[in-house]
Amino acid sequence: MSKDQSNKNKAYQNYVDTKIPKPNILKNCIWAFFSGGAICTIGQVIHNVIESIYDYSHTDVSNITTLIMVFIGALLTGIGVYDVIGKRAGAGSLIPITGFANSIVAPAMEFKKEGFIMGVAAKMFVLAGPVLVYGIGSSAIIGVLYYIFNH
Repeated sequence: MSKDQSNKNKAYQNYVDTKIPKPNILKNCIWAFFSGGAICTIGQVIHNVIESIYDYSHTDVSNITTLIMVFIGALLTGIGVYDVIGKRAGAGSLIPITGFANSIVAPAMEFKKEGFIMGVAAKMFVLAGPVLVYGIGSSAIIGVLYYIFNH
């Protein structure tokens, strides 16, 4: 690449850098904090209601709450509402369990035109797959280390 072309590339990159909108990090963090907190509060309310109505163990109520929150996340993704929430809430909508449901349902919906096997089933875990692999793998390693050092 010639020196003239290199200077043009640098000038263009400087121009692009001046035009790209800069994110308001503090505002984004506040939105993520409160939206993630709101999702978790909804989950806690569901948990408390189930626990007060039914005579289930705390573990069973926690499992039921998780199931309901995953269903809500999947349903809101399916009807297009979770994307709107995600655009405004940012990372606050990704961290709770509803974000996990969104990461499974969204690719499945995107590739449904390719059929149930090569589209929905094959693409369902495109986003969530690495999270599951590394989450399960690291928990297995930590479990082995815990066993070794505590026995």
